[in-house]
Amino acid sequence: MIALVTRIPDEAERLWLDVLSIEMPDEKIVSFRHLDDEDRAAVDIAIVANPDPMDLVRLPGLKWIHSLWAGVERLVSELGDSTLPVVRLVDPQLSRTMAEAVLAWTYYLFRDMPAYARFQRERNWQQLSYRRPEQVTVGLLGLGALGEAAAHRLTEAGFNVIGWSRSAKDIEGIETCFGDDGLNTVLSRSDILVCLLPLTPETRGLLNTERLALLPTNASLINFARGPIVVSNDLFQALDTGRLNHAVLDVFDVEPLPSDAPFWDHPRITVLPHISAPTDRETAAALVADNIRTFRRTAILPSTVDFARGY
Repeated sequence: MIALVTRIPDEAERLWLDVLSIEMPDEKIVSFRHLDDEDRAAVDIAIVANPDPMDLVRLPGLKWIHSLWAGVERLVSELGDSTLPVVRLVDPQLSRTMAEAVLAWTYYLFRDMPAYARFQRERNWQQLSYRRPEQVTVGLLGLGALGEAAAHRLTEAGFNVIGWSRSAKDIEGIETCFGDDGLNTVLSRSDILVCLLPLTPETRGLLNTERLALLPTNASLINFARGPIVVSNDLFQALDTGRLNHAVLDVFDVEPLPSDAPFWDHPRITVLPHISAPTDRETAAALVADNIRTFRRTAILPSTVDFARGY
């Protein structure tokens, strides 16, 4: 038996249950909320979305966990010392969606849309000089599936692209860097910096005053990763002093973003409600189903999360 274990609203969970059941007609998939003691003992796989870790403890026969999200830092943190294997979602559709968002908001900054919005409010008829894409360098922090897809979309659009990852990566047609020196190189050359890193102990607070100061004057930031990677007060200071031109933020330390948060009214910040790469329910369910069918047939798990690294 498979348990769907979530802390998402009832209607959202019902939609997931419906699509997963369609993809796996030979499996019995039941919401944890509706399991009795006998059912819980029969569960060997849990499909999860923001689960209560205590619910997972109440599944004594559980062999492994499949997350419906690509980001698993919350799951890793809450499971603590658990030895249960965790499989995260790796969906090519998610990569395409993220690459689309990265390109869209890079264009937004590249074509000076924040300035033109300000000019409109001021009734100021002013034209800014045009730059060609090849005159702009976009730095990508994170070269996993999402980062690699974004790098190719940006390159196809004519931008100079340089990427950074924790360890060395070789991506055809993309200049890549790694390690501390590589991070400094990417920051110092990025007219637009795009953050797609997972949240780990090493990346928490990564973009602080010291590192933001390495960006070229008048550079901009897009954070589509996790809020705590950017130190909020340091970002405000960089924007207020003119070191940075603009920040597009889709993720925050606290979500939903509180109504009194200073991000909302800051003239150099664009706030997005965590929409850069929503999970596609149909493609995600198909991938989860394929992983589970493979496991039933071969007893082999897909690649699992490294708890030490956090992803």
